[in-house]
Amino acid sequence: MDILLSHGYFIAEDAHEQQIMKPYPPLGLLYIASHLKARGFDVALFDSTFRSLADFQAYLQAERPSLVGLYCNLMTKRNVLRMMALCQDAGARVILGGPEPAGYAADYLAAGASAVVIGEGELALEEMIPLFQRQSDPDLSGVPGLVYRDDRGQLQQTPARPLIADLSAQPWPDREAIDLERYLETWHTHHGVRSTSLITARGCPYTCTWCSHSVFGHSHRRRRPEEVADEVQYLVERYRPDQLWYADDVLTIAHRWFLRYAAELKQRGLRVPFECISRADRLNEEIVDTLAEMGCTRLWIGSESGSQRILDAMKRKASVADVQAKSRLLQSRGIEVGMFIMFGYEGERLADIEATVEHLKVAAPDVFLTTVAYPIRGTAYYQEVAGRIVADRPWAERTDRDLRVAGRHSRRFYEHTTRWVVSEVALHRARRDGSRGLLARGKLQLNAWRGRLGMALTRGEREEGQASGSGRGWTPGERAAEGW
Repeated sequence: MDILLSHGYFIAEDAHEQQIMKPYPPLGLLYIASHLKARGFDVALFDSTFRSLADFQAYLQAERPSLVGLYCNLMTKRNVLRMMALCQDAGARVILGGPEPAGYAADYLAAGASAVVIGEGELALEEMIPLFQRQSDPDLSGVPGLVYRDDRGQLQQTPARPLIADLSAQPWPDREAIDLERYLETWHTHHGVRSTSLITARGCPYTCTWCSHSVFGHSHRRRRPEEVADEVQYLVERYRPDQLWYADDVLTIAHRWFLRYAAELKQRGLRVPFECISRADRLNEEIVDTLAEMGCTRLWIGSESGSQRILDAMKRKASVADVQAKSRLLQSRGIEVGMFIMFGYEGERLADIEATVEHLKVAAPDVFLTTVAYPIRGTAYYQEVAGRIVADRPWAERTDRDLRVAGRHSRRFYEHTTRWVVSEVALHRARRDGSRGLLARGKLQLNAWRGRLGMALTRGEREEGQASGSGRGWTPGERAAEGW
């Protein structure tokens, strides 16, 4: 083989993911596989989702690939580092990509990677594979979008690679390279539907300070609507999904494109229920009516906060009132609303958290997920708090999720905050709808009180520690954008 592709998501080794059991195929790797195969390369793909690290080690020993491309994100970092070590033991050289490695390229190179790809991986690997085949120590200086060490051990970064302009000219993801049926059956076993994923575009042009744009930059490139409809038709005929997940950052960002796409599906008689993500400001009555007609069952909005002050600080370019109005509009058309909520952003005060609770009561999403802000290297938020970042563990043992911001409320405070918010909003809904019995409401009330009391008791606790930066990475001026 010319290259082995893999990733570090092992669902059997992740207790949290086993509770969720909503796996989707690694579309990024499948796109790279199909691109390389179309260029005549012999590509193998080890899909780790339903396998183990021991399986990967055995595969390496049996197949002895000379070159391995690994996709890495925050969630899979630790596993990818283990996989890199196994590759080295098997005599294989490793190329890394994904949204995580380029921010810490020096660390990954020190851990044994031969190169880190910044941006999209298709064209980079197409150029790199022949170099690694011809040379034991290839000269990578002519390959755009890389970080590597030269023959003197000096860190080098090549100029940025232009993004792929015509996505519709790219082959579809190589789903035949994996056992997609197992994904579908896993969904069906745990959730009663056969669900699979696709994308219609790459990139997000918005400026949210905490969001990583490491792979696609601030671009937004769309496939032709007719070509996407072709893929949906293929998925329906080949795999018989009951549900689709559009993995776009903002599905309804381009209204004319979206309406053309909906019309194309309707003309073909394709109506598959689906979930997607969008923004409140990219919804209106016509778009929401079209979503409902297409079969949208749930739309996720990155609401983040109920405080307009915090949204403005995040550069969300969003309005609390608009999120509330669009939530009601979606629900009036039978579409559930999911929301993402973030606590602990820089400058957040108790009044902002209270505003978020009131926002959730008014917007009344069908489900919401919470997180505490964490600084992802390469983002504007990271730069803002860089001087106060505290790392408790060595780089190889942590991710950016584990970084603390000195002076911010403690983790215990946010645990109590989450308990209060979740319980308070659920109690409000139960009272509004007349749902749940008296005992259940009493438990919610008790949990809300406990959460609020815990917040009061821990309000004075602050994250402490000596800001240490984040490992052996570059200085701010030398940091690369993250890749693949």
